[in-house]
Amino acid sequence: MAMQSFLASSMTLVSGSTRVSQFVPSIYVPSLQRNANFRVRSMAEVSTKFSDVLAFSGPAPERINGRLAMIGFVAAIGVELANGQDVFTQLSDGGIPWFLGTSIVLSLASLIPLFKGVTVQSKSEGLMTSDAELWNGRFAMLGLVALVFTEYLKGGALV
Repeated sequence: MAMQSFLASSMTLVSGSTRVSQFVPSIYVPSLQRNANFRVRSMAEVSTKFSDVLAFSGPAPERINGRLAMIGFVAAIGVELANGQDVFTQLSDGGIPWFLGTSIVLSLASLIPLFKGVTVQSKSEGLMTSDAELWNGRFAMLGLVALVFTEYLKGGALV
């Protein structure tokens, strides 16, 4: 209704070099000023504050934990297939420094772009989307917990 009243109001029409102000039917489109000041604000602005990036619902925690779980699950299964060691034996045989080192490097590599304002969604395209990474990370977290729990109940390596 507001659009109809706007379109049916008195407007200025440009015809050649003369301007005529008259009542215009709603089928005509009004002319806009050339130098109209528009400010478009993106709804996807990203905060680079430390507390926002690492907040519970922020962009970093689930992604970093998912990436660590993906690396950890593949490494745990790989070492288990190669050496026959369960996760507990892997950790007690020098796995803790590897775990800490990988955690620090991967966390820093994930946080640096976020502090620069780069979102994961902006780099997401094709088959490797940000949603696919989240789901793969979630499944890797579940897989790692299931692997450790199964090995605990079994009392040894899964394979």
